[in-house]
Amino acid sequence: MYTMNGAELIIKMLERQSIDTIAGIPGGANLPMYDALFELGTIKHILCRHEQGAGFFAQGIARATGKAAVCFATSGPGATNIITAIADAYLDSIPVVCITGQVPASLIGTDAFQEVDTYGMSIPITKHNFLVRSVEELLQIIPRAFELALSGRPGPVLIDVPKDVQMAEISFNEWPLPGRKIEQPPADMEQLRAVADMINRAKRPILCLGGGIIHARAAEEAARLIKKGSLPSTMTLMGLGALPADDDLSLGMLGMHAARWTNMALQECDLFIAAGARFDDRATGKIVEFCPEASVIHMDIDPSEVSKLKTAHIGLVGDVKESLRSLVPLIKINERKIWRDRIGLLQEQYPMTSPDATVPEKPYGLILEIATLLEEGDFVSTDVGKHQMWTAQVFPFKRPRQLLTSGGLGTMGFGLPAAIGASVANPSSQVVLFTGDGSLQMNIQELATAVEQNVNVKIIVMNNNSLGLVRQQQNLFYKKQYMASDFQIDIDFATIAKGFGMKAFNAESGCDLPLLLKKIFAEPGPCLINVPIGREEEVYPMVPPGASNSVMLGGCNAEKCEC
Repeated sequence: MYTMNGAELIIKMLERQSIDTIAGIPGGANLPMYDALFELGTIKHILCRHEQGAGFFAQGIARATGKAAVCFATSGPGATNIITAIADAYLDSIPVVCITGQVPASLIGTDAFQEVDTYGMSIPITKHNFLVRSVEELLQIIPRAFELALSGRPGPVLIDVPKDVQMAEISFNEWPLPGRKIEQPPADMEQLRAVADMINRAKRPILCLGGGIIHARAAEEAARLIKKGSLPSTMTLMGLGALPADDDLSLGMLGMHAARWTNMALQECDLFIAAGARFDDRATGKIVEFCPEASVIHMDIDPSEVSKLKTAHIGLVGDVKESLRSLVPLIKINERKIWRDRIGLLQEQYPMTSPDATVPEKPYGLILEIATLLEEGDFVSTDVGKHQMWTAQVFPFKRPRQLLTSGGLGTMGFGLPAAIGASVANPSSQVVLFTGDGSLQMNIQELATAVEQNVNVKIIVMNNNSLGLVRQQQNLFYKKQYMASDFQIDIDFATIAKGFGMKAFNAESGCDLPLLLKKIFAEPGPCLINVPIGREEEVYPMVPPGASNSVMLGGCNAEKCEC
């Protein structure tokens, strides 16, 4: 027979889930769990400087490994602080289990000190949530939380545990089995045959790979389908890396900041196959004008996504990995030379970059220079802003899970704690963070966490002293009225980083930037470099919000531009 209190039970059950690292911050309502962490001493705890940082740290682990990760927060402000990171995980389908402390059950609803309705607040932004009413419930809730987080379409699960439940004693005879991913059935075989027939008959098909391909570990199956059917393939922001950027059939990212030739090809396709991708507005633009000549096949594990925004001619609900595996034998070999030649012509006419944009002192050149310094198993984290889109446009992603970025919620402040989490989970890999001066200030306190953990994270601050994407929209759509988007002081990020105990550098005007970057990437542990970027450097091409993807502003590098 096993006898322990609720807090000890939580920690022991997390051990049984193979959790070896937890990020969080202690407070009055979750101190019993911290006491159990100390007593048992089997799980490493990372003390972040803000609960939002703890949530993104856990996301960094989950995104980089595909495994469920855990974060802790106390009641009240601890829970409200971590809610943003949980909402971010929900929109990007990331398996995170968040365990919050709560005031004792007898005080719930009394407006007790540091009491908020964590359960009620988290309902819309979690895959599932629990308010634990008794210590006995923990035996079922902990495994169930991991099963839910990992199965089907992944997502965050929140467990709110009152302090008296953490302290209550329990005796039991047998441990429950750990929660595991429940395998999903493949799509219907008759529908698969119908899909294969549509692909075989299509003259101008395009396959779109979304984040679901990465969650399902289905990149190899997708590659086999692409090669056999010679299917030109684009990716959503969350799907980048599902197909190597240098693959002959890769069209790169689609949507608001895609290459002009990519969106032009989509406008001409006669069959659009979405695999593990939702029809997000940043990808599709004005939905009624997206791929106007195309039939649509939508493959997704979540039935609620199929035909939600654009009606699918065939909807394949099921495990996308199994669906792709079953499709490959049904696809006829077809070189599609005419269609590929047409796409090649568009690519030649409308290149993503020009030679003068790829010098190291320019955003594209800086990103491409850093790409040459990374190894195959290294990771790229971004915050949200111009730097994120520049990275998505030109970084040569080669594998799934290489990119860690906030897609659906677009959360500034995501990048640094996520990079630290990824590094802790992969200590032998280099993690590079592309961030902006605005985004870095959102969770700059986590520089202390990076130094404490001595993580192998290199922080590239692309500093334009503004909220860059906000300013770009004001420039294009609000008569250049730059209200609250330009910062009024120049922040010395290198000095701040040194104050946290981190090695840091400024890219001074006229310096040998490639040489400085090599020096920084040779340094062990965390390091920051501040690189000035002109405010006038914009992210082009750009589809205006709400417009069709066929309406793209700027970024036309054609020798004879007629746009």
